[in-house]
Amino acid sequence: MNPSGRARALRKKPTWAEKKLWRILRDRRFSGYKFRRQHPFGGYFLDFYCAEAKLVLETDGFMHGHPDRQKYDQARDEFLQAHGIRVKRIWNWQLRRELEWIRLQIWMALQERAPHPGNVKPARPVTSRMLIPDRPRALSNAPHP
Repeated sequence: MNPSGRARALRKKPTWAEKKLWRILRDRRFSGYKFRRQHPFGGYFLDFYCAEAKLVLETDGFMHGHPDRQKYDQARDEFLQAHGIRVKRIWNWQLRRELEWIRLQIWMALQERAPHPGNVKPARPVTSRMLIPDRPRALSNAPHP
């Protein structure tokens, strides 16, 4: 199968994580950046590729934690980096639990590589409560407002 036919087949059967991320990225919905789904590049298929920012967003499930898959992913990432393309990996569980944090991380990566004038950072910082809590936890014996 030729690369464009394989890319088309991959687009027709996306994972739940790819569907969720594509709803955010499609039609220049994400701060005006254009993304392509399952873009063929040098023998690889890039989940979501923004040519303007030379940024790839990859959705990764549990199989990407396997040592053999990690070696493959590392070789792929090195190939893409040699062509000036940055890879941002997003774990599927993060799309379920930390969507706003993921959106902020994508926005910051895009702004770093290809800033759009007029795009402003969200007023309230959205962080991952697991990694960087933005407010202290409430005391367990404190009265509920």
